[in-house]
Amino acid sequence: MVDMDGAIGFVVAHGDSVDRARLSFLRTGAGPTEDILTTAEIGQSPDGGWPARWGAEVASIDATCFRLAELDDLGALDRQAARRALAWLASRQHDGMWEEDDSLAAEAPPWAKPGDPEARLYVTTNAAFWLTVSDLDAGWGGGRYGALLRPAAQAIAAHIGADGSWKSFLVSAWLSAAVLHRQDMFYESARIQIMLGDRLSQMSPADVASMASALRRVGVAVDEWLLTAARRRLAETQRSDGGWTSDDGAAFDVHTTLAAIRATR
Repeated sequence: MVDMDGAIGFVVAHGDSVDRARLSFLRTGAGPTEDILTTAEIGQSPDGGWPARWGAEVASIDATCFRLAELDDLGALDRQAARRALAWLASRQHDGMWEEDDSLAAEAPPWAKPGDPEARLYVTTNAAFWLTVSDLDAGWGGGRYGALLRPAAQAIAAHIGADGSWKSFLVSAWLSAAVLHRQDMFYESARIQIMLGDRLSQMSPADVASMASALRRVGVAVDEWLLTAARRRLAETQRSDGGWTSDDGAAFDVHTTLAAIRATR
C-alpha cells in the first residue's frame, strides 16, 4: 500500500509554494490564493500558449500541456489563462493531428521535434488529452472541442497496431488510451492498456504515476486491472523519504510524487 502520509510529507518538505498548493487542492479541493495562481500562469504568450525553456519566445504545444497539468492540480482550468491556452491548442490542429511550430525544429527535444512522426503522435495525444479533459469537466459529451477530438481519436487509432503497439514514445500510449476511452473507442483503448500492462514491471515510477493519473483523469474506473496493478507498482517503488524518483532528475521528484498522489488518491 502507498504511504500517503509519507508522500504528503515529501511534497511539503521539498516543494515550493505552487507545489504545496497543488497538494492542498489534490487532498482537500481547497483553492489556492490569487498569488499562487498568478505565479502558475506566468509567462503565457499573447497567443495563449506557453513557450518551452528550450524554445525562446515561441509557444510550444508540449510546454502548454505541461502548464495545463499544473493548473489542473490547482483546480484552475476554468480560469482565463487556461481557457486561452486550450483555445490556442485547438487552433493548432491540422488534419486531425498536432505538431510543434517549424521554427522550433533546431531547439526541440526528440519528443517535440517538428517533422518527426513519433513526436507528432506524442504531441497529438497530449493536446487531445487536455481538450478531452476540458470537455469532460464542462460536462460536454461532444462539446466545445468534440469536432476536433473525433478526428484526433481516429488519427491516433490509425497509428495503433493490431496488437495495441504504437510507434512513438511510451507516454503516447497512455495518452492515446485515455483519449480513445473518452471517445467510446473502448476496444482500441483496451488493446493499448494490455500492452502497457505487459510493460508495467519495467516502467519507471514516474511513468507509472503519469499513466495512472491520466487514465483516472478521464474516468477509467479505479478498480480496473491496469490501475490496480499501477498502484501496486507505485507502492513497491516509493522511497523511504515518501517520494518517487523522476526520470528528469531530482528537481522533478516533487512533480512525480504529486502525480503519484493524484493517481492513488
